[in-house]
Amino acid sequence: MSSTPLSQNPAELSAELHTLRDFVRWGASRFGEHTLYFGHGTDNAIDEAMTLVLHALHLNPGLPNELWAARLTTPEKQTILQLFQQRLEQRVPTPYLTHEAWFAGLRFYVDQRVLIPRSPLAELIEQGFEPWLDTNQVERVLELGTGSACIAIATALALPETQVDAVDISEEALAVAQRNIADYGLNERVHAFHGDLFAPLADTRYDLILCNPPYVDAAEMAALPPEYRHEPTLALAAGEDGLVVVHRILADASAHLRPEGVLIVEVGASQPALIAAYPDLDFTWLDFARGGSGVFLLTEPQLRAFFEENTNDA
Repeated sequence: MSSTPLSQNPAELSAELHTLRDFVRWGASRFGEHTLYFGHGTDNAIDEAMTLVLHALHLNPGLPNELWAARLTTPEKQTILQLFQQRLEQRVPTPYLTHEAWFAGLRFYVDQRVLIPRSPLAELIEQGFEPWLDTNQVERVLELGTGSACIAIATALALPETQVDAVDISEEALAVAQRNIADYGLNERVHAFHGDLFAPLADTRYDLILCNPPYVDAAEMAALPPEYRHEPTLALAAGEDGLVVVHRILADASAHLRPEGVLIVEVGASQPALIAAYPDLDFTWLDFARGGSGVFLLTEPQLRAFFEENTNDA
């Protein structure tokens, strides 16, 4: 690369760029020029630049067309250029710059203590888990590895009669989760627990267990774009095959599910490794209209029968 991302003097840029439209166009051009990775809320340079410009100006999407020609003040220009610089030179994902991410149509606070929400489970939650669950029968839900608590909160809002427990091994992540739970006024229905998977839950049983665990294998971790290096490794890396955490969830889930309860887990690109590791376990792999894959469903009877049989065989 022949030049640094902001090699031009910021004062010169401020003199040449004047309107919201100018800054979105210039930012998108630089993002494209320097081949940034888009996968944390947007999928293209224009939307990425627009998100940062609107955030800097405290404006929401859907502006009237005439506002895109509005001229900016010098301090506003400086704020936008500083955000662009962090995105370009440090490769910080945009949601960490804006401290805002969207999941299942809901806004969440995020920072580098938690993963940026992007799970296809959002679509399943929006559908009320149909046709896999009778939501009238769901009283208690567990989310393992809650991070920002976006899955737990979205589930609580989709199933307003349920209690939701949310567990994370990271106390730093739980601080973010608690902030989001409070923001949505759900302290009475969404309960955060610090601990390793099922450890803090004693013998509590659930109608539904959800989890988007670490599932990135060693080879994929080594090849991740720089943007992912800003996310907590603890929430991504899962050993050589990407299944270190999933093995433990499968082994212990039936003891925490009610009869006819359901386990839903996202394993992403580790799906082939999981199928190879459990050839006799009949996973149901879910489909998503908006894209995404590697999410399986198992029932409590399936899990109990499988592990009882394998324990007896051993």
